[in-house]
Amino acid sequence: MFLQKKGWKEGDFVFASKPNGEYSDIIVGIVTGVENTNIGVNGIAINPVGLKNKVTQGKAGPQSVEILKNPNPKECIFALIYRVEHNNFTGVFDVTKDPVEKIHKNIHNIISGWVRESIPELINNVLSLPDGSEKDQAKRILKQRMDTLYDKELKKYMYSICRGLKILN
Repeated sequence: MFLQKKGWKEGDFVFASKPNGEYSDIIVGIVTGVENTNIGVNGIAINPVGLKNKVTQGKAGPQSVEILKNPNPKECIFALIYRVEHNNFTGVFDVTKDPVEKIHKNIHNIISGWVRESIPELINNVLSLPDGSEKDQAKRILKQRMDTLYDKELKKYMYSICRGLKILN
Protein backbone atom coordinates (compact mmCIF):
# COMPACT_ATOMS: atom_id res chain seq x y z
CA MET A 1 0.00 0.00 0.00
CA PHE A 2 1.40 3.40 -0.93
CA LEU A 3 1.33 6.23 1.57
CA GLN A 4 0.39 9.24 -0.52
CA LYS A 5 -3.42 9.28 -0.56
CA LYS A 6 -4.50 12.83 0.26
CA GLY A 7 -5.15 15.82 -1.91
CA TRP A 8 -6.08 14.11 -5.17
CA LYS A 9 -7.28 16.36 -7.96
CA GLU A 10 -8.03 16.10 -11.64
CA GLY A 11 -4.85 16.21 -13.69
CA ASP A 12 -2.66 14.43 -11.12
CA PHE A 13 -0.39 11.77 -12.58
CA VAL A 14 -0.80 8.25 -11.22
CA PHE A 15 1.13 5.00 -10.93
CA ALA A 16 -1.01 2.05 -9.87
CA SER A 17 -1.34 -1.67 -10.31
CA LYS A 18 -4.18 -4.11 -10.70
CA PRO A 19 -4.17 -7.89 -10.38
CA ASN A 20 -3.85 -9.94 -13.55
CA GLY A 21 -3.63 -13.58 -12.55
CA GLU A 22 -0.73 -14.35 -10.24
CA TYR A 23 0.91 -10.98 -10.90
CA SER A 24 -0.15 -7.37 -11.44
CA ASP A 25 -0.38 -5.08 -14.43
CA ILE A 26 1.16 -1.62 -14.22
CA ILE A 27 -1.12 1.38 -14.72
CA VAL A 28 0.12 4.87 -15.54
CA GLY A 29 -2.38 7.60 -16.18
CA ILE A 30 -4.00 10.87 -15.28
CA VAL A 31 -6.75 11.46 -12.73
CA THR A 32 -9.95 12.38 -14.55
CA GLY A 33 -12.28 12.66 -11.57
CA VAL A 34 -12.32 12.57 -7.78
CA GLU A 35 -15.19 11.50 -5.54
CA ASN A 36 -14.48 10.87 -1.86
CA THR A 37 -11.70 8.24 -1.82
CA ASN A 38 -12.28 7.15 -5.42
CA ILE A 39 -10.32 8.51 -8.35
CA GLY A 40 -11.05 7.95 -12.02
CA VAL A 41 -7.96 7.27 -14.10
CA ASN A 42 -7.31 7.28 -17.85
CA GLY A 43 -4.00 5.98 -19.15
CA ILE A 44 -2.38 2.72 -20.16
CA ALA A 45 -2.31 -0.73 -18.60
CA ILE A 46 1.01 -2.50 -19.10
CA ASN A 47 1.28 -6.28 -18.92
CA PRO A 48 5.00 -7.19 -18.47
CA VAL A 49 4.71 -10.52 -20.32
CA GLY A 50 8.44 -10.78 -21.04
CA LEU A 51 9.43 -10.68 -17.37
CA LYS A 52 6.59 -13.07 -16.53
CA ASN A 53 8.04 -15.50 -19.08
CA LYS A 54 11.52 -15.13 -17.56
CA VAL A 55 10.11 -15.97 -14.12
CA THR A 56 8.18 -18.96 -15.49
CA GLN A 57 11.35 -20.24 -17.19
CA GLY A 58 13.31 -19.89 -13.94
CA LYS A 59 15.60 -17.24 -15.49
CA ALA A 60 14.66 -14.48 -13.03
CA GLY A 61 15.08 -14.24 -9.29
CA PRO A 62 12.95 -13.22 -6.32
CA GLN A 63 13.36 -9.49 -7.01
CA SER A 64 11.65 -9.98 -10.39
CA VAL A 65 8.78 -11.86 -8.76
CA GLU A 66 8.38 -9.03 -6.23
CA ILE A 67 8.34 -6.43 -9.03
CA LEU A 68 5.62 -8.41 -10.80
CA LYS A 69 3.52 -8.80 -7.66
CA ASN A 70 4.00 -5.29 -6.25
CA PRO A 71 5.16 -2.93 -9.00
CA ASN A 72 6.35 0.54 -8.05
CA PRO A 73 7.59 3.50 -10.10
CA LYS A 74 11.21 3.16 -8.96
CA GLU A 75 11.67 -0.47 -10.00
CA CYS A 76 9.12 -0.93 -12.77
CA ILE A 77 11.79 -0.38 -15.42
CA PHE A 78 13.04 -3.90 -14.68
CA ALA A 79 9.66 -5.16 -15.90
CA LEU A 80 9.80 -2.90 -18.96
CA ILE A 81 13.10 -3.98 -20.48
CA TYR A 82 11.47 -7.15 -21.75
CA ARG A 83 8.50 -7.51 -24.04
CA VAL A 84 5.29 -5.89 -22.82
CA GLU A 85 1.71 -5.70 -23.98
CA HIS A 86 -0.31 -2.57 -23.34
CA ASN A 87 -3.85 -1.30 -23.75
CA ASN A 88 -5.70 1.88 -23.02
CA PHE A 89 -7.00 1.95 -19.46
CA THR A 90 -10.01 3.65 -17.92
CA GLY A 91 -10.94 2.72 -14.37
CA VAL A 92 -11.55 3.74 -10.80
CA PHE A 93 -9.27 3.24 -7.82
CA ASP A 94 -10.10 3.59 -4.13
CA VAL A 95 -7.02 5.38 -2.79
CA THR A 96 -7.58 3.90 0.69
CA LYS A 97 -7.46 0.30 -0.56
CA ASP A 98 -5.76 0.12 -3.96
CA PRO A 99 -2.02 0.42 -4.65
CA VAL A 100 -2.03 3.88 -6.20
CA GLU A 101 0.56 6.63 -5.97
CA LYS A 102 0.98 10.15 -7.28
CA ILE A 103 3.96 10.51 -9.57
CA HIS A 104 5.65 13.47 -11.22
CA LYS A 105 4.63 14.32 -14.77
CA ASN A 106 8.14 13.45 -16.02
CA ILE A 107 7.94 9.94 -14.53
CA HIS A 108 4.53 9.45 -16.14
CA ASN A 109 5.86 10.65 -19.49
CA ILE A 110 8.95 8.45 -19.30
CA ILE A 111 7.02 5.27 -18.47
CA SER A 112 4.21 5.87 -20.97
CA GLY A 113 6.64 7.08 -23.64
CA TRP A 114 8.88 4.06 -23.04
CA VAL A 115 5.96 1.73 -23.77
CA ARG A 116 4.33 3.70 -26.59
CA GLU A 117 7.68 4.02 -28.39
CA SER A 118 8.14 0.19 -28.27
CA ILE A 119 11.41 0.51 -26.35
CA PRO A 120 10.92 -2.81 -24.48
CA GLU A 121 10.76 -4.68 -27.79
CA LEU A 122 13.97 -3.04 -29.05
CA ILE A 123 15.89 -3.67 -25.83
CA ASN A 124 14.61 -7.24 -25.60
CA ASN A 125 15.86 -7.89 -29.15
CA VAL A 126 19.37 -6.83 -28.13
CA LEU A 127 19.32 -8.77 -24.86
CA SER A 128 17.97 -12.00 -26.32
CA LEU A 129 20.20 -12.38 -29.37
CA PRO A 130 23.55 -14.17 -29.24
CA ASP A 131 26.67 -12.16 -30.09
CA GLY A 132 27.06 -11.65 -33.81
CA SER A 133 25.76 -9.69 -36.76
CA GLU A 134 22.06 -9.95 -35.78
CA LYS A 135 22.77 -8.56 -32.32
CA ASP A 136 24.91 -5.79 -33.82
CA GLN A 137 22.03 -4.90 -36.16
CA ALA A 138 19.57 -4.89 -33.22
CA LYS A 139 21.92 -2.52 -31.36
CA ARG A 140 22.09 -0.20 -34.39
CA ILE A 141 18.29 -0.13 -34.63
CA LEU A 142 18.01 0.62 -30.90
CA LYS A 143 20.59 3.41 -31.15
CA GLN A 144 18.82 4.93 -34.19
CA ARG A 145 15.51 4.85 -32.31
CA MET A 146 17.12 6.49 -29.29
CA ASP A 147 18.57 9.22 -31.46
CA THR A 148 15.15 10.07 -32.92
CA LEU A 149 13.35 10.50 -29.59
CA TYR A 150 11.99 14.01 -29.07
CA ASP A 151 11.40 13.82 -25.32
CA LYS A 152 14.71 14.82 -23.71
CA GLU A 153 13.91 13.15 -20.36
CA LEU A 154 12.95 9.87 -22.04
CA LYS A 155 16.07 9.98 -24.19
CA LYS A 156 18.32 10.65 -21.18
CA TYR A 157 16.65 7.90 -19.17
CA MET A 158 16.91 5.44 -22.04
CA TYR A 159 20.64 6.10 -22.48
CA SER A 160 21.12 5.58 -18.75
CA ILE A 161 19.28 2.23 -18.78
CA CYS A 162 21.16 1.03 -21.87
CA ARG A 163 24.51 1.93 -20.31
CA GLY A 164 23.48 0.07 -17.15
CA LEU A 165 22.54 -3.00 -19.22
CA LYS A 166 25.86 -2.67 -21.07
CA ILE A 167 24.17 -2.78 -24.47
CA LEU A 168 25.69 0.38 -25.90
CA ASN A 169 29.20 0.33 -27.29
